[in-house]
This record gives sequence, structure tokens and C-alpha cells, in this order.
Amino acid sequence: MSAPDYAVRVAEDPADREACFAVRKDVFVAEQKVPEDIEYDAYDGDAVHVLAVRADGVPLGTGRLLHGAAAAAKNGDGDPAVGSLGRLAVTAAARGLGVGAALVRAIEDAARARGLTAVDLHAQTHALGFYERLGYQAYGPEFPDAGIPHRAMRRLL
Repeated sequence: MSAPDYAVRVAEDPADREACFAVRKDVFVAEQKVPEDIEYDAYDGDAVHVLAVRADGVPLGTGRLLHGAAAAAKNGDGDPAVGSLGRLAVTAAARGLGVGAALVRAIEDAARARGLTAVDLHAQTHALGFYERLGYQAYGPEFPDAGIPHRAMRRLL
């Protein structure tokens, strides 16, 4: 098997951040009809954003990690040692290439680098199997977020 024709990196500069936001707009706002005014939030400023880019620089996917107080406000038990994975999005053209799994692993690496012991996320219910294959376990009842059914999930690191 050859190496994938994309790379995943932490979005450090403004151009990378804009690419992350553009992918989110394409996937969540345009495809899934999430209102744009709730797609971007106050957490974006301090989050660790990751970006998958094709060899020619075309963005393929993104995700973010909340840590510290921001994550504690979002995870199931308010534990500051648990990060919060969110806003995971892969462009339609890149689905099925392993981009989503690579983004999740990059977010987990960022969580480990910050000393976190676990990662929580709120998965759209159609994506439960994807996250289960990556070691996440669902907990709690189904709930709506932006009109889309979700379940909370966690993976110990």
C-alpha cells in the first residue's frame, strides 16, 4: 500500500485556519444545512485545529480539539483532563480515503501532547460506527444538535 496523497497538520497560520473554516462551511453549512451563525463559535479562537491537505494544497478535511476549561464545559463530566473533539469534516471528494481517521488520530496526538487522558466527542448518529472503529464508546442518550441526532462518545488515551 502506498502512502496517502495528503498530509495532516496542525493549522498554525491564518491561511490554514481559513482552509479549516472553508471545509466546515462546505460540509456543515452547505451540505448539512447547519446555520452558519452556530457553526463558528467562541471556542474556535483557542482550539487546536487540524487540517488535511492534498499534495497540491487542496484542503480535504478538518477537525478541532478543545482542551482545558473549554473542553470541561463540553464533555460529559466536566473533567479538564478530557479533551473535546469536534467539527470533524471531510469534503465529499475525499470521503473514503482515510482522511477522517487520520484527522481523529492527529487530534488524539494533540490531546496527548497536552497531557489529556481521554477525548470526548458528540457524533452524528450516522457516524457512530466510524468512531467505534477508532475505539470510541457511546454513552448517554441520543440528543439533537443543530437539528441533527447525536450521541456522546469517549476514548481513553
